[in-house]
Amino acid sequence: MQRLILLRHAKAAAHAGGGDSERPLTGRGHKDATRVGLYLRAQSLLPDMAIVSHARRTRETLDRVLEATGDGIPINVEPRLYHADPLILISSIRDVPAKIHVLLVVGHNPGLGDLARELVGFGDRYARKRLDDGFPTSSLAVIDFDGDGWTEVEVGKGRLDRFITPEDLPAED
Repeated sequence: MQRLILLRHAKAAAHAGGGDSERPLTGRGHKDATRVGLYLRAQSLLPDMAIVSHARRTRETLDRVLEATGDGIPINVEPRLYHADPLILISSIRDVPAKIHVLLVVGHNPGLGDLARELVGFGDRYARKRLDDGFPTSSLAVIDFDGDGWTEVEVGKGRLDRFITPEDLPAED
């Protein structure tokens, strides 16, 4: 079984010198990303590897998540994830070695939310309804796939385990 964790970057500043790809996280974004990391640790949803867009806000989100999980994992900064559509995202996921069983992808909307909706064929119907309503910043979808590798990831073949938004998480102490 392969477990895919799709995480939309945390809340970012509206503008930044250097353009869209250089937008940093806001204070709320830093807090939300830390809360996501604490949630992942508490739920034993620890990734074996992460792929992340090259944008500053996605890299900062991943940094905060990994600080909270205490996890030192391989990270692949993937420029093609920047505002990628679902086809590019699936292609990036299929490139991951089969020995990786839990993969964290940190990216952008609308592609990430579209990908989650396309991959899910069954699973928690309440989580699916919430996913269909939107994929806000710092949200994560956990999708499981039968099979022995990432090359087998296909549209409609995933089971939605859960969909979590920042409102679902306890406040940071």
